[in-house]
Amino acid sequence: MGMTIAEKILARGAQADVVRPGDLVTVKVDTAIVLDMNFIPGMWDTVRKMHDPSRVIVIHDHLIPARDVQAAEAMARGREFVERWGIERFHDVGGDQGIVHQVVADRAYGLPGEILVCCDSHTCSVGVLNCAGRGLGTPELAYVLCKGTAWFKVGETVRYELHGELPPVVATKDVFLRIAGEYGSHEGMNLEYAGPGIANLSLDARRTLSTMAAELSAEFAIWEPDDVLLDYVAPLATRPYEPVWPDAGADYRDVRRLDLAEMEPYIGLPDKVVHNAVPITELRGPVKVDQCFIGSCANGTLDDIASAAQIVHGQKVAPGVRLIVTPGSQQIYREAMRLGYIQSLMDAGAVVTPSSCGACGGLTMGLLAGNETCITSSTRNFKGRMGSRAARIYMGSSATVAASALAGEIVDPRTAGGAQALAEGLRA
Repeated sequence: MGMTIAEKILARGAQADVVRPGDLVTVKVDTAIVLDMNFIPGMWDTVRKMHDPSRVIVIHDHLIPARDVQAAEAMARGREFVERWGIERFHDVGGDQGIVHQVVADRAYGLPGEILVCCDSHTCSVGVLNCAGRGLGTPELAYVLCKGTAWFKVGETVRYELHGELPPVVATKDVFLRIAGEYGSHEGMNLEYAGPGIANLSLDARRTLSTMAAELSAEFAIWEPDDVLLDYVAPLATRPYEPVWPDAGADYRDVRRLDLAEMEPYIGLPDKVVHNAVPITELRGPVKVDQCFIGSCANGTLDDIASAAQIVHGQKVAPGVRLIVTPGSQQIYREAMRLGYIQSLMDAGAVVTPSSCGACGGLTMGLLAGNETCITSSTRNFKGRMGSRAARIYMGSSATVAASALAGEIVDPRTAGGAQALAEGLRA
């Protein structure tokens, strides 16, 4: 009996011939990432030795620019930590900074066939690079830094086979929302994305699905490698790597076929998305919005910013509506400026922020007041996520968010002004 992608990567990390669901495995970690949030409080003073500083990356992303003295002190400790251990890959406030998972994608810090860990729950995002990534608790991550290993329980795998091509203006965020609404929680399971349809998806579009797997309570969410991925990784890789495909006859909990051509815009209703997402045509409305947010580790990509800019180009955000856009990294911000997307967004009335987790996590900006309504393309919409627990948060694609900002209420992006331009341009 063969193994799935996740099982093969974990077997390699454990130096085992085979692993099966239910096994507990101790694996070598190839890359460990430390965030600014990890330096609150100063637990990192207890790290007295470092297994391999060359395999450690430090990224400041949740708290930048520093929101208060506590955040500033945390980042100061982060800089001291980097200097103390001679860590070469450090992304501080500046030109190469960004949200951790976007920086990992920009630089291909997670390589095919490897294992990457970080304290952020959306570390499964790196699965787009055919890499097994998972979030750990801070004490667990400290152990990884000292010992170079971590342990995991091997879960069953659900394989999603994608076919066809998405219709214009429909995005993989909509695909995720359909999966969440139809299939619900995937707690303790691994996800495997494959099929001929992946050739029609950009790496940005794929990464939305792997990142959002955290909201399904999945463990790892890994894509089969193809030429698009391997051509992207090859010039960025700093060491040899081995892509991983599933074995013939691999044992899956379920294999589900998704026809991308049949997808339509979806909406995640307030407070959760699991079993709580519906086609936008079934939304009971009108739903007036106060704030529209585009960004986060899942949807601050260049594809997202392009789709939003094309929809709002030459138009204005509705009176009384705040449109906040957060590029996933400074690299994306610069490219979006070069292509004119930032200009279009700002001319329409958007505020474009530094690359940070701030608005998505309700940390440093963009918080909601009581009884306000927001539509977001970020990662989570539970009560209190973006501010007041009395606020209502809907979730949709960046195209849906942009179209709703123009209308002042949640609308189908296929009917929005600028949708035709998007259909003829870059698909999110």
